Amino acid sequence: MSKLGNLGARLHRGEVGYDFVKNRKIWYGISILITITAILGLAVRGLNMGIEFQGGAVFTTPKHMSTSVSQAETYAEEASGHDAIVQKLGDGSLRIQIAGIDTGKSDQIKDALSKDLKVNSEQINADLVGPSWGQQIANKAWQGLAIFMILVVIYLAIAFEWRMALAALVALVHDITITTGIYALVGFEVTPGTVIGLLTILGYSLYDTVVVFDSLKEQTKDITRQTRWTYSDVANRSINGTLVRSINTTVVALLPVAGLLFIGGGVLGAGMLNDISLSLFVGLAAGAYSSIFIATPLVADLKEREPQMKALRKRVLAKRAQAAAQGEPDADRPTESSFGDEPEDAAPAVVGPRDQTASRSRGRGRPSGKRR
Repeated sequence: MSKLGNLGARLHRGEVGYDFVKNRKIWYGISILITITAILGLAVRGLNMGIEFQGGAVFTTPKHMSTSVSQAETYAEEASGHDAIVQKLGDGSLRIQIAGIDTGKSDQIKDALSKDLKVNSEQINADLVGPSWGQQIANKAWQGLAIFMILVVIYLAIAFEWRMALAALVALVHDITITTGIYALVGFEVTPGTVIGLLTILGYSLYDTVVVFDSLKEQTKDITRQTRWTYSDVANRSINGTLVRSINTTVVALLPVAGLLFIGGGVLGAGMLNDISLSLFVGLAAGAYSSIFIATPLVADLKEREPQMKALRKRVLAKRAQAAAQGEPDADRPTESSFGDEPEDAAPAVVGPRDQTASRSRGRGRPSGKRR
């Protein structure tokens, strides 16, 4: 842990670091490849929408049922003519979910299940969801997501600038696309819990992104007044300075979510945890990736297109070439962590100790240092 803390301090001071911005084309390529895979998964397999979005019925049997889950699925599919999802609850009862059926046939399906399961039909509880209500829930979910995106862009454009708002929006779309694509590929059911998970991970992704953007904003206030760093240099330093913090917060958030997904859903068989835990797990990982490898490098790309930043880059590269020609060590590698302390018209700094012995001893022993 001490080594990790020491590494974080050295990254923050700029003593060590990785050039994320320089290798941005690699990260863009990886993201595009993953995103295309996710889109293909959505196009080919589609999302397994839950009953809340497409309507249907949920039947709950009495406690301590001896019928297996696979056998109950067979009974439900034979009775309804549709695919069924059966989950065994903690008290031994069965939760049979059949989506896409006409709610008017629920009594007929309920009677058929009671005969197959050998229980009284009155002991089976039926919860019906109409298709119109399910469509309304789906529309509300999309509306909530759209409003969230608009508010995020407006806030970031006011608090920072439109380039950072655009980069954050691209990162959010990147995270949503990957998460929904994973859902399509693995076939997990999409429920209201999934939507809640998506909104939650978008908040986490924005948190990491805003932390880097805030550092970048502070360090680039007077960037055009110096000739030592380009905007991409500062952006890269901002990423490295917050890298350990982002990794720590992401790992701490992923550990309990992994427990829900792999232990709760996989080992213990609590399938109802899968819908929200998968979206959280994939989204948190994608959000951390996009904050570091997508959002900030994209801001650097957009800023470097400005005339002021182009001119600054020319001056910086010219100065580094001149320093390299004079044989100065590490002339092309910035190592400072503060900006605005080297104006273009500033006089050369005095290097080495200054001789102030005579002036200091002149007023010794007198409060004001003046001669009487």
